[in-house]
Amino acid sequence: MIPRDTVEKILDSAQIVDVVGDFVTLKRQGANYIACCPFHNEKTPSFYVSPAKGIFKCFGCGKSGTAVGFVMEHESLSYVEALKYLARKYHIEIVEKEETAEEIAQRQRGESLLLVSEFAAGFFRESLKTAEGQAGYAYFKTRGLEDATIEKFGLGWAPSDRTALASAARAAGYKEEFLVDTGLCYRRDDGKLVDRFHERAMFPIHSPGGRVLAFGGRTLKSDKTVAKYVNSPETEIYVKSRSLYGIWFARNEIVRQDRCILVEGYLDVISMHQLGIRNVVASSGTSLTVEQIRLIKKYSENVTIIYDGDPAGIKAALRGINLVLKEGLNVKVVLLPDGDDPDSFSRKHTLEEVTAFLSAHEQDFIGFKSDILLAEAGNDPLKKAALINDIADTVAVIPDAVKRSVYVETCSERFNISSRILFDRIRTSRMEMLEAGQRQEEIRRRREELASVTGHDAGVQPTDSFPRPEVSREPVSLDDPFLAPCEKELLGFILEHGRTPLEFDQDSEFFVPEGEPDTVAEFISGALAVDNVVFSNTPYRKVYDSYFAMYDQGLTQEQMQTRLLNSQDADIAAVAADLLVDKYLLTVENYRSSLTSVATQLIIFVPKSLFAYQSRRLDKMARELSESLASAPDLQEQMRILGKMDIMNKARAAINRKLGRV
Repeated sequence: MIPRDTVEKILDSAQIVDVVGDFVTLKRQGANYIACCPFHNEKTPSFYVSPAKGIFKCFGCGKSGTAVGFVMEHESLSYVEALKYLARKYHIEIVEKEETAEEIAQRQRGESLLLVSEFAAGFFRESLKTAEGQAGYAYFKTRGLEDATIEKFGLGWAPSDRTALASAARAAGYKEEFLVDTGLCYRRDDGKLVDRFHERAMFPIHSPGGRVLAFGGRTLKSDKTVAKYVNSPETEIYVKSRSLYGIWFARNEIVRQDRCILVEGYLDVISMHQLGIRNVVASSGTSLTVEQIRLIKKYSENVTIIYDGDPAGIKAALRGINLVLKEGLNVKVVLLPDGDDPDSFSRKHTLEEVTAFLSAHEQDFIGFKSDILLAEAGNDPLKKAALINDIADTVAVIPDAVKRSVYVETCSERFNISSRILFDRIRTSRMEMLEAGQRQEEIRRRREELASVTGHDAGVQPTDSFPRPEVSREPVSLDDPFLAPCEKELLGFILEHGRTPLEFDQDSEFFVPEGEPDTVAEFISGALAVDNVVFSNTPYRKVYDSYFAMYDQGLTQEQMQTRLLNSQDADIAAVAADLLVDKYLLTVENYRSSLTSVATQLIIFVPKSLFAYQSRRLDKMARELSESLASAPDLQEQMRILGKMDIMNKARAAINRKLGRV
C-alpha cells in the first residue's frame, strides 16, 4: 500500500492547471482558467479551473473536484490508480509498504490468472489468422464486422484440436494449475488436460480496467445438440453477475454522455460500437443483476434498456426495470421492431437513423408498462386496476422520495386516478418491503457508511485495497431535500471558516464573558448538540462527521479542506468541492471587496443560518403533525397532537421573530 507521506507528497505536487491542461485546452480568464467541459458536449465554456483553490468545476454538468478527482473522472480510474498516475507524471517514486506472505501469495495468484487469460486471448487472436481460423473470420465478416472492429474487441478462434491452447501455454511457461483455475482447460477422468473451448468463434470479456477475465465461445455448427455458446466458468477473477461485456470500451463514453445503453448479447454491443454508438454494454450470459447495475452506476445514473421486441425481450425488460429503479438509477426502455435485435437493427440502418429511432421510441417505465400491459388488459376494468397496481408497486421500489412523487403525478395524469390512492398503494408496498427486511439492510448500510468516515482517519487513506469508487457527479443523492439547503449552508460555513473565532459583542445573546470564544465549527456543533440534531442528508452528514474527526485531531482548516477534497469517498469529495468552489469565479474578487469583514459577516449569518435551520425543522415537524392529526383514530389522540402543535407554533413564532419574519 502507498505510505501516507508519499500520498501527501503526490497531492502537494499535483497542480490542477498542469493536470487538467494535459487533457483540456485552458484559457486564462482573470485569476482562473476556462474551457469547454470534457465531460459533456457544450459550445460555450462553463468549465472553470481555480489554481488558488486547486479545484475544477463545471457549471453546466456539475462535475467538480481536485486534480486526483479529475484524473479519476476523465480516465475512469480508481483513487489509488489516479495517485499512481500523478506519481508517474511528477516523477515521485512509490515504495509500497511490505505485504504479508499471504497478501503477496494472493496478489501473485490473481496476477497469474490474469496473465494466463491474456495469453489465451492472444492465442485465440492469432488462431483467427490461420487456415482453420478463416472459418471464424468468415463468420465475423458475415455479421458485418470490419477488420478494425475485430481487432479492437480482440475477437478470435479456438482451434478444433482439444489440446492446442494447453500445449501452447505450457510451452510458454504457464502452469497447468492456472489453466485449470481460469476455466480455460479442465482435466478428463484419465487426467489429460484438454481445452474448454474448441472450434468456436471467441469473444474475450474484459474488466473495467481492460484486463481479460474470461471468454465466450460461439459454435458455427448448426447441430442443435451442440451448445450455441460456451462461457468461462466463474473463477477468482471472473464473477458473471459482476461483469458487463464491453465495459472497458464503453466506460469513457458512458461518463461523457452520462448514459449507459444496456443490451443483451456480444454482437449487439460490437455492432453498435462499430456504428458509432459507443456507450453500450451487455449483461451477456446472465440475467441482469444488482451487481451489474451497481457497476453501471459507477459511470452514470442513467440507463437505457434496449431489448428485442419479442415476448422474451419484453419479459427481460420488465424484470430489468425494477432492478434498475431499486438501485436509484433512472431508466428508459426502447423496444426494437419485432424480429430485430440491436445487432441486426444497427446493421440495417445508418447512425443517424438509429439515433433518431432511439430518441423517438425511448419511454419511461410508466409509458412502457402501460403500453404493454394495457394491450393485454383490453377493456377489462379488473385487469386495468391490476396494471395500475403493478406500476404503483414499481414506483414503490424507487429509493428517492422526490422521484416517487414525480412518477405518481405522471401516473395519476395518465390514468386519471387520484394521486392519494396511488400514494396509499405505494406506502403499503414499501411497508411490506420494509417488513421483509429492507429496513434492517438500510440501517446496516448507513452504519457502514458512517463507520467508514468516523472509524478511522477521515483524511486520505494510503491503501491500495480501496474498492473502486463511484465516478463523482453532481448533485449528490439527498435523503431530505426539504432540509438540504439549510444543512448545506451550515456545512459551507464549517468548511470555509470552521476554525475562525466568533467574537460576539457584549450586548449579543451569544456573548461569552470568560474564556476563549467558540469557533464557527464549535458554535454550530454545540447548537446542534443541544437539540440532539444530526444532519438528515447522508452526504452532508458524512462530510460533517469527517470534518470533526479531523478537527479533534488538531488539523488546520487548510489541511482538512485538502483531505476532504481528496477523499476517496465520492460523496465527501463532491460535496466538499461544491462548497469550496466560489459560485461565480470571474467576479469573486469584486464580490468579496464589496462585503464587510469576514468576522462581521460570520457573527451575523452563522446564528441566522442556525435559526433558519431550526425553523425549517419545525416546519417539517408541524407538517408531519398535521398529517398525523388527519389520521388520528380518536378524540384523545387528536387533543394530544393539537397540544404538540400549539407548542410547536409558539416555538416557530419565537424563531421567526429572531429572523425578522412576520
